[in-house]
Amino acid sequence: MRVLLVEDDHELGQAVVSGLRAGGFAVDWAAGLADADLKHSVHTYDCVVLDRGLPDGDGLGLLRGWRSRHERTPVLVLTALDAVPDRIAGFADGADDYLGKPFAMDELVVRVGALCRRAEPPRETVLRLLGVEMDLPRRRVRRDGVLLSLTSKEFAVLELLLTRAGHVVSRSEFIEHCWDEMAEPMSNVVDVVVTQLRRKLGEPPFVATVRGAGFIVGATE
Repeated sequence: MRVLLVEDDHELGQAVVSGLRAGGFAVDWAAGLADADLKHSVHTYDCVVLDRGLPDGDGLGLLRGWRSRHERTPVLVLTALDAVPDRIAGFADGADDYLGKPFAMDELVVRVGALCRRAEPPRETVLRLLGVEMDLPRRRVRRDGVLLSLTSKEFAVLELLLTRAGHVVSRSEFIEHCWDEMAEPMSNVVDVVVTQLRRKLGEPPFVATVRGAGFIVGATE
């Protein structure tokens, strides 16, 4: 899942990016409204974490603009402006959640995860295919009952493959959904993670390569 953080405080921004990435999210970071609006227009995000007091204005102004264009990306407002009138204004302008500073990082990660899931079509919380079982809420993966230790990137790649079971997932789709803007689209990062994932999943082979197209699980002859 890919998240856009809009925060001008460098130290806090680094901490939030690290916390969200540790929670399994790909994160892009904008320090102002103009950059945030540009990133939002270029990429598809599962959630936006939005500060209010930014150098080029109040984040709620950007949020109002998005909502006026019927853009429904879930938005969590993260701000020191936490009085009751401030929270009411945030929800009135289209916020889906509102969290005051200071905050607990674990709570932010859980709230962002909840917003990302809310935006998705209803689906199973446990994905199963050919002996592989992925428990999404608990972030656990087993094959034939054996618990596997996956990195956050391996987990994200496997989740995308399982949700698209029977369909080819291209490398560009992996980059868009599982990585952030720091990833080089022409690099081999996807192939490296898929190779690591295959090794951990063991035999028989679970992820198939479709030459020139991408990767697939659950393919039928």
